[in-house]
Amino acid sequence: MSTSISSLPVLRGRGGAVLSAEDIGLVLDLPREQVTFTPDGLGRIRAEGRSVLIELRARAGATPRVHRIDDVDAAAATAFADGVNAILANRTDSDDVDGAPFAVVRSLAPTWRTRFHRRILRGAMWHLLALVVLCVVAGSLGEWDLVLLTVPIGGFAWLGLWLGLYGVIRARRERRLYRYGVMVTATRATMTRGGYVYPDATGTYRGFLHGEAGPTITVAHPPEDPADVLVPASPFTHLVNTYAGAVLVFGCSAVIVLHAVMAVDFLLDG
Repeated sequence: MSTSISSLPVLRGRGGAVLSAEDIGLVLDLPREQVTFTPDGLGRIRAEGRSVLIELRARAGATPRVHRIDDVDAAAATAFADGVNAILANRTDSDDVDGAPFAVVRSLAPTWRTRFHRRILRGAMWHLLALVVLCVVAGSLGEWDLVLLTVPIGGFAWLGLWLGLYGVIRARRERRLYRYGVMVTATRATMTRGGYVYPDATGTYRGFLHGEAGPTITVAHPPEDPADVLVPASPFTHLVNTYAGAVLVFGCSAVIVLHAVMAVDFLLDG
């Protein structure tokens, strides 16, 4: 679909939806997700007034899947449909193709993993800021012994606590997904480096990025949100996260409490 792509208009529709043609195929940008249609999965494009329907290819006897964008410019919709259909007319392969795997949905909403990383980072930064403020206050009062204790002890406890919390909370999430979630096999996508695709319960293929882990990987997601996918760690890593993380959280929490008591004692004496 590389020829004449530049001549196709960009369609802007209801709710901020945008449909455009790119080298990889068609891209439908929606408020909370992006759908990429590679040429092998496209059947035909239909312009119906101010709506454009993207019909996927389907095997004989199957009902083709259809995506749509509404409230676009009618003239641009006709030009877009005619242009894409003209390009697809040059295709010479068999028509007996299931187009579903060639329409990949990528969620734009923050996943549990994204929200989790943000919270861990935010908590670690606030904790680190508290240690810096303590050092500044202690130094201004001439309590340099407290500063010398805070740098190694506070720094070790800070690092260990948040590493431990990361491991424990992630392991807990994995256990919950193993028990109540849906496990599926994701295959490496050819259109994006480090991209993988997997089918959900409706037959929609969803995509995510995970680096180069292999041709196939096992992923899990909660039943109510198939877009919120997580790649479980290996059994060994899961055990380390669970038990070593718990030891770090318990031990570093005790060190933090002890350090806080020492800091109060030093400041009150000062």
